[in-house]
Amino acid sequence: MTGAEMVVQAMKDHGVEHLFGYPGGAVLPIYDALFQQSSVEHILVRHEQGAGHAAEGYARSTGKVGVMLVTSGPGATNAVTPLQDALMDSIPLVCISGQVPTTLIGSDGFQECDTVGITRPCTKHNWLVKNVEDLAEILHEAFHVATSGRPGPVVVDIPKDVQFATGTYIPPQMSRAKERYQPRVEADRRRIHAAVEMLANARRPVLYTGGGVINSGPEASKLLRELVALTGFPITSTLMGLGAYPASGENWLGMLGMHGTYEANLAMHDCDVMLCIGARFDDRITGRLDAFSPNSRKIQIDIDPSSINKNVRVDLPIIGDVTHVLREMIAIWKETKARSDAKALGEWQEQIARWKARNCLAFKQEGDIIMPQHAVRRLYELTKDRKTYITTEVGQHQMWAAQFYGFEEPNRWMTSGGLGTMGYGLPAALGVQIAHPDALVIDIAGDASVQMTMQEMSAAVQYDAPIKIFILNNQYMGMVRQWQQLLHGNRLSHSYSEALPDFVKMAEAFGGVGLRVEKAGDLDGAIQEMISVRRPVIFDCCVANLANCFPMIPSGKAHNEMLLPDEATDEAVANAIDAKGKALV
Repeated sequence: MTGAEMVVQAMKDHGVEHLFGYPGGAVLPIYDALFQQSSVEHILVRHEQGAGHAAEGYARSTGKVGVMLVTSGPGATNAVTPLQDALMDSIPLVCISGQVPTTLIGSDGFQECDTVGITRPCTKHNWLVKNVEDLAEILHEAFHVATSGRPGPVVVDIPKDVQFATGTYIPPQMSRAKERYQPRVEADRRRIHAAVEMLANARRPVLYTGGGVINSGPEASKLLRELVALTGFPITSTLMGLGAYPASGENWLGMLGMHGTYEANLAMHDCDVMLCIGARFDDRITGRLDAFSPNSRKIQIDIDPSSINKNVRVDLPIIGDVTHVLREMIAIWKETKARSDAKALGEWQEQIARWKARNCLAFKQEGDIIMPQHAVRRLYELTKDRKTYITTEVGQHQMWAAQFYGFEEPNRWMTSGGLGTMGYGLPAALGVQIAHPDALVIDIAGDASVQMTMQEMSAAVQYDAPIKIFILNNQYMGMVRQWQQLLHGNRLSHSYSEALPDFVKMAEAFGGVGLRVEKAGDLDGAIQEMISVRRPVIFDCCVANLANCFPMIPSGKAHNEMLLPDEATDEAVANAIDAKGKALV
């Protein structure tokens, strides 16, 4: 086969059905090979960043690998943002990039860049293929590395002459990739025994879960629910872990972290045993490290050894796949007939109930002006009985979506957690809709973020992908404005969105449908109209301009120093934030 044909054959052999890309001179041989087959459908995006985010959405919603194809030079550099996004959120992504011919590498040829050097920090691994005889093995290894262990992005950079050259293709079953990369899946059973004993003796336990539960596969979520039912322990989740345990579950505390619930954060602060499952103690969760859950013993389950003790020192690390560890933990709990301290657990649940009674997500919807929280809540109520997938951009709307849209199942929530990429949601929604053509796919967006990748509406129209872009339009870069108000003396430096486009006309210009709502009484009817339209829709929901996102833990503060909506007076904010105003956004 030619090198180009090998690329297409490798995709087929690894079960790839959809590919997101943008052609250019250095990948034309691969595009020619794609043209001559029908097994892999190519989705033409309008920008390489869109290709990466679409592939991320596809991967996150299916559990499969996402694949993108870009040309050399600017094509590859435009892919850097989604590659870093996928690295931080552990999304399996294979990026195939074209490169100038091997004879021109290092000559500053047209559209040449050091793709391997540029992407080394933002991938699990990358390869520059110099010989067509190595290509098949490298492709198989790329798919294996991207999807094994802690998932993540990889890059295969293929010079144009290698794509034209002819060599021998070996199928995946003949590859030695699995021999070279064998992440540890099965954990030390003695450590799981020790964890069960520690949990059984806990008086104030909490389960802290993350995206690793979802990445481990659908069985992990089922096992997590079984563990909660077996122990009766309260459970919370990071932004990336929403849906692994149902939001309607009686033990659910809500999301934790900077904009998490009062009860989740205080339970984390006051617990005596914490079981961390597939989460990495990032700064948005921990707050001030030296005050993070100061009196608890911590157990951490993670497949990535580098995540153990990276930010927070734990008492009992368990390295292994979440599904395997939870299955063993449940089996050992049953075998040993472990029992929680019913009296202590009852007292702990009573304390949590008192925290819940603070109703930390309360807001007032009065009159015609639409509160953003109300908009998300109504969106949830009108779509919860459908097969619905939610993506988001990044900002206040993202946090309101996490707070007010209840997720019952895994893989229904796609957001940019670690990198916080404005512009993620629209192309991610495209990827989700391509994977689930009959589902309802909604991007909960902000008026600033959505403009960063708006061009992908054109791709949605071309491929008849009826995504719904639900914009909470407050005419500000909302989260930036909130921090400027709280930290910088209300000096709103360049956070007001002047010269906003008419989103209804923009939708129509792309060939989609535009809707606008300005009054609360019109909201439900317009949402139902949006749902009923079998075309891409931009829904311009005009909301209160200066609404802030609470609860909130100011940067550099501990979980028990969070601000609630009714406490967020100017004086309270001033007292909560360091006197020198040096808290980091």
